[in-house]
Amino acid sequence: MDNAQIVNGKRVASDNISELGKDEVFVFGSNIQGMHGGGAAWYAHKHFGAEWGVGEGLTGRCYALPTMEGDASLHKAVDNFIACARQHPELTFLVTGVGCGIAGYRPDEVAPLFKDAAALENVYLPQVFVDVMFK
Repeated sequence: MDNAQIVNGKRVASDNISELGKDEVFVFGSNIQGMHGGGAAWYAHKHFGAEWGVGEGLTGRCYALPTMEGDASLHKAVDNFIACARQHPELTFLVTGVGCGIAGYRPDEVAPLFKDAAALENVYLPQVFVDVMFK
């Protein structure tokens, strides 16, 4: 299980996370209501204990990051996630392509929001975000 890898000096999360190692956290796009009915949110609920009704923050072995409420809300949610990652250096956060599925954002719209997260040793971003940020 290689959920977290260093690729060309960048921390990259696997695109296919089917199980979590000790202290790994699955970061997925959610809606603020915590209705985890599709995509990575459904997977987080079914496999990693994301609680129904929790739309932001640590839940189960996951971090719910709301992406469906608009640009300003997404910016704030990413800032909240980065603050959480800083407060929990003992955890490894595996970020999925949050916002780039059901929410309808493009990677070039979302990836730059994670600039500060890319500097944290415990945050691994999806390859598609790394490609945008470090091209």
